[in-house]
Parts: sequence; C-alpha cells; structure tokens
Amino acid sequence: MSEINNYTATTLYGLEKVLFEELTQIGALNIEIGNRCVYFSGDKTILYKSNMSLRTALKILKTEKIFNANNEKILYHQTSKIKWDKIFNTNNTFSVSSTVNSKYFNHSKYTSLVVKDAIVDQFKKFHKIRPSVDTINPDYNINLHITHSKCNISINSSGESLHKRGYRSSQFKAPINEVLAAGIILLSGWDKKVNFIDPMCGSGTFLIEAAMIATNMAPNLNRKSFGFKKWKNFDTSLYEKIKQDLKNDEKQFDNIIFGFDIAASSV
Repeated sequence: MSEINNYTATTLYGLEKVLFEELTQIGALNIEIGNRCVYFSGDKTILYKSNMSLRTALKILKTEKIFNANNEKILYHQTSKIKWDKIFNTNNTFSVSSTVNSKYFNHSKYTSLVVKDAIVDQFKKFHKIRPSVDTINPDYNINLHITHSKCNISINSSGESLHKRGYRSSQFKAPINEVLAAGIILLSGWDKKVNFIDPMCGSGTFLIEAAMIATNMAPNLNRKSFGFKKWKNFDTSLYEKIKQDLKNDEKQFDNIIFGFDIAASSV
C-alpha cells in the first residue's frame, strides 16, 4: 500500500457537506468538515482521483506541517524544519501564497516572504544553489494558511482552481462558478430520472454540470494541467489507469437536459 498523507479540499461556503459526501464516495479516509474546506487522508490514488472527480472542490492541498507561531522567527524556524529538498529540486520553480487571519501577522505577502526565505536559505545552506521563484506557473505552489497562531503549510496539488474544468471555449458575462453550479445541483435532490431544465441558462454552466452529473462523467477528466503532474513523484501509469477507470464508470442518460435564455448571443 502506498503512503497515506493528509489533505485539505477547499470549497465554497455551504458546500462542505456535499464535498464530504463526494470524498466518502471516492474512498477517502478520516474525513472531517472544516470552514470552507474538508480535511481527509488517503494515498496517491485518492489524491489523483480527488482532483479529477470531485465536483465541489476548489483545490486539494497536501499537508506538510502544522504548528503554532505568533511571530516571524517561529514561522521561519518551523518552515526550516521541513526537508524541502525531499519535495523538490533546485531546478524546480516554486511560489508561496498565504491566507492569514491572525492578530500576530498583519500581511499575507509578508508571511509568504518569510516562508520563501526559509526555503531558499535551506537550499543555499545544503546545496549552495537555490530554486527560482515563479509566481505565474510554478512547479510547486506552497500554501500557507494561518488562523490565529495555527499555521498549516501545504502544497497545492491542483494548480489552478478546479472550477476551471477545461470545457469552455468562450463564456457570456458573469458566468456562475462551475463548483457552485455543481453544488447547487447536488443539493437540489435531482434524481437524474427526470428531465433537467434551466430557463435562464446563459452560456450553459448548469446544463453542462448537470450533464456530467447525469452521465457520471468526472468533471476534470479532460483538464490538461494539475499541479501534481509536475511533482517529482508523479506516477504517470497510475494517473492514466485512474483516468481510464473514471471513463469506464460513465453511464447512459436517457432523459433530456435543455435550457433557454433571452440573450441569443449567450446561447
């Protein structure tokens, strides 16, 4: 059995219970609801499957270290305890993003800088060379979440938000978030045994998400990019097997999904 790790799946407020059910269905372990997130654990199969098949998750974060800190020196010291060269190499790029809700830390950019410095200094100390920072398209996106004094350092396995399914070529103004649309459908109690109608469909987000739910199509099956694909422990054969298994689980839908909109341009 492969290594079990702890993860956090972030979501929109109000969709935590739906995400909990989704994680249960894919076989995740130790599932616990948080605020706009659900905590869980699992092996690499669960990591890949959660990114490809969860409809109400925004990002899947792999936990590296949880600790308490009330100043930048402790934050730097605890970050330095992580063996970063076991995670990525000097030829990889990385970025740090922070979410801060704490009286001890006032600015998310500053905490990101502290973590970045700790990582860079460790590489320079042991390898005499440092990896480069890339804020646009990094190989590894390090995520720091601080609530009061509790700090959680994790790695973003998803890359861009999972609501970016990859099926849109264009969209009408003010489209609904795909994760929100899927969550509303799942909360509606639609049993997939009757037609699905959206009388104000816009560019069709509800219709597309409903079609994927009805046919049991994994929402991110055709997405080109995930953060974990750049990781040095990425298992191509396992990824392709999971992808094929998800395709094999798709079903026929015999009813009708259709929508209307007053704006012909959006349709």
